[in-house]
Amino acid sequence: MTLAIVLAVGAPAAGLPTGPGEPRIDRLADQLRRAGADRVHTVAGLAELAALVDTATGPVLVTGADLVAHTAVLKHLVTSPVGPTVALVLTDPPAAGQTVVREERGQVVDAGPELPDATGVFGGALRVGRDDLPALAAAARAVGGPGVTPAARDVAGAGGSPAAVDRLFAALTDLGTLTFAHRVRLLVAHRVADPAGLAAAEAALAGVDEDRAELRLSVKERDDFFTTYFVSTWSPYVTKACARLGLTPTGVTMISVLFAVVAAVLFGAGGRVALVAGGVLLYLGFVLDCVDGQLARYTRHFSAWGGWLDTMADRAKEYLVYAGLGYGATHAGFRYGWALAIAAMTLQTVRHMTDAWYGVLHDEAARRPRPATPTAGGIGGKLNAASTRVQADTGSVSYWLKRTVVFPIGERWALIAVTAALFGPLVSLVSVLVWGVLAFGYTGALRTLRARWMWVPVLDTVDATLHRDDGPLAARLPVVRPMGPLTLAVLGALGPAVLLVVGLFRLAGDGDPGGLRWWLPVALLVLLVAGLGAGAAHNGPLDWLVPAALRASEYLFAAVVGVVGGVPAWLIFGYVFVLTVHHYDLTARLEKRQAAPPLHPWTLGWEGRSVLLAVAAIAGFASPVMATLGAYLLVVFVASVVLAWVVLPARATRAAAVPARGGSPG
Repeated sequence: MTLAIVLAVGAPAAGLPTGPGEPRIDRLADQLRRAGADRVHTVAGLAELAALVDTATGPVLVTGADLVAHTAVLKHLVTSPVGPTVALVLTDPPAAGQTVVREERGQVVDAGPELPDATGVFGGALRVGRDDLPALAAAARAVGGPGVTPAARDVAGAGGSPAAVDRLFAALTDLGTLTFAHRVRLLVAHRVADPAGLAAAEAALAGVDEDRAELRLSVKERDDFFTTYFVSTWSPYVTKACARLGLTPTGVTMISVLFAVVAAVLFGAGGRVALVAGGVLLYLGFVLDCVDGQLARYTRHFSAWGGWLDTMADRAKEYLVYAGLGYGATHAGFRYGWALAIAAMTLQTVRHMTDAWYGVLHDEAARRPRPATPTAGGIGGKLNAASTRVQADTGSVSYWLKRTVVFPIGERWALIAVTAALFGPLVSLVSVLVWGVLAFGYTGALRTLRARWMWVPVLDTVDATLHRDDGPLAARLPVVRPMGPLTLAVLGALGPAVLLVVGLFRLAGDGDPGGLRWWLPVALLVLLVAGLGAGAAHNGPLDWLVPAALRASEYLFAAVVGVVGGVPAWLIFGYVFVLTVHHYDLTARLEKRQAAPPLHPWTLGWEGRSVLLAVAAIAGFASPVMATLGAYLLVVFVASVVLAWVVLPARATRAAAVPARGGSPG
């Protein structure tokens, strides 16, 4: 349940009549109810607000009585999925007594009456998540305690010094609460202090069609070149139609998956007509992939399940398309079609792992800005400043080049659709690999330099064992501290990489790679070197790369076992595909701030799975063991999904309902 609190102290606009003649504060309360608040209270002081917050069991929306905004603005604030605590941020020039804010990557990192590098002004409204309610109550008591008289608070609210809601927000920020910024686009929100300001704000509200603005707002403000000019120009019409048909974002996601699966089948079938049809379906599937997010934003139907499913479906669709291309290339006579598909899947997964962890690094750096030092203007600082300038130059050639060179999802799907339709699956896979390698080299080099400059550890802020995907064997290996976990992870990948190259050369020369199976123990021992860093502190400036390095190591070793053990290429692809699903689950939970999968210990860890495959290959049973292990991991994954999203939430709901039926004890 969402509690809304209107802080009326020191707000001269509260009693001003609106166009219909009702008091401004009454209209604001009605808007809050329509925005989704279950209860609305108007309070005259921060002590009363703190007492209400103490009784809240869900998120709390706090607004000043001087806010004039579309109801949609308040609804967006209530339903914002970016984080539990969100503040309204405006671009209006700050008036006397209003708090300004400084943002980094969408997070409010500082707030106060005067900031030299302010990026916006606090909009007088914020939603506070349940876990942050104690901090909100503490902030209210700190700024509205006995030492501050009611008269002083009224004077502060009337002008000159910060109003009550501004002081409350500044105090909440000072307590270190992670707050995300919610910007107003296309809609209207202003803070008013007199009848003239109220009249101007009301006129601005009347001049905007809320529904049309919300439909346009469903499109991401910043997207990639292909998506911006070849999808978002017409996808809002599809979004509107889906809303009228009553489709849910999850339903649209499932339809987009179906389109991608059919496209993959057509790519595998080959023939010009099938390839062209597959390219068209792939494009339409990508449009629907954009529409599901737009529909969620337009209807404000957000859920943790939907966000997780969208992330997982995106990767599964892409890799199923790789499977279709791999089969199609092999069917057309190219011997290594499946090998190219496995390479493309491995490359994209490792890239996505670095993307996810670099995002965590950047967010952490935003919360802990680098102090001014003589080295602050080094190459990392210059790259950071250059990136900021380019990102701010929206629509310029340099802006679009920067967004396109990293090979985002829209460009990948467009490249696959066009090259497959015109030239066939082989050219499509080679194109994806070439552009992907170049993009990985570009982003990897620049991010490494910037990360060394930021020097902010992130892997030690979470459960490193979970995100390394360590099993019981890694936990028992000795710890080698001087070399660092990243160095050990990279060394661990060398053994499988060398043996894979040798095996592929033998295969290309019509030799028998099976003779290399006695080298598997050596490759395995080198791989297990990565486990020697499991217990070490992951606080180096580049240790955010450890999960990606471990993913590369395991996938390479699985490929080595497949080549040496004579496993069919399609089975190797299927096994690595299941591994990527498991690893994307961990990454999606990191991005959505969710707990570990319920059955994670049953996945055996990267080292446990590798040992099983090595023993099977040496014994001559690589194919059946790889198939069995892949099926087992898929069953564990599905069971974890059911437990996490169906069984455990149902139990929690029933547990929460028991006290409500029985009443409070005593």
